[in-house]
Amino acid sequence: MLQVDVRELRRGPVETSGRLDPKDPLFEGLEVPLEGTVSVDGVLEVAGSHGFRWHGRIAGQVKCTCRRCLCELVRPVTAEVDVMFSANPDLQEDPSVYPLPEPVTQVDVRAAVREELALVVNAYPLCREDCRGLCQRCGADLNRGACNCPPSA
Repeated sequence: MLQVDVRELRRGPVETSGRLDPKDPLFEGLEVPLEGTVSVDGVLEVAGSHGFRWHGRIAGQVKCTCRRCLCELVRPVTAEVDVMFSANPDLQEDPSVYPLPEPVTQVDVRAAVREELALVVNAYPLCREDCRGLCQRCGADLNRGACNCPPSA
């Protein structure tokens, strides 16, 4: 449950959890090639008169390509998230606060899941730190050994 009715929050913090399919409309237009489900777990609680704090963990996997040797990779991605949601008009311009429309009847943490997931994905991954990449002349994968190109003068 990633959408919480604010009436539940009057009784205290509410645990949030869910599994999102990579084809979920939430991820539509997001340039993150998800591989398998994304798991979300956390706790939502009241923070002030018009705010809510969500502390959660997002975990999944992304399909990517090594920036040096162009091999396909599947990498885990995780994010520890600690964000605020508020209907306070004075905070609507604060980039660290997710705005809530008035009247506040529910808090939907999925917007934070989408954004925080996009922020933790490495845009320039490496298959390994010592990746040797491709030969600039013949394109051979230098991780598999030296190519047959003559040494440059």
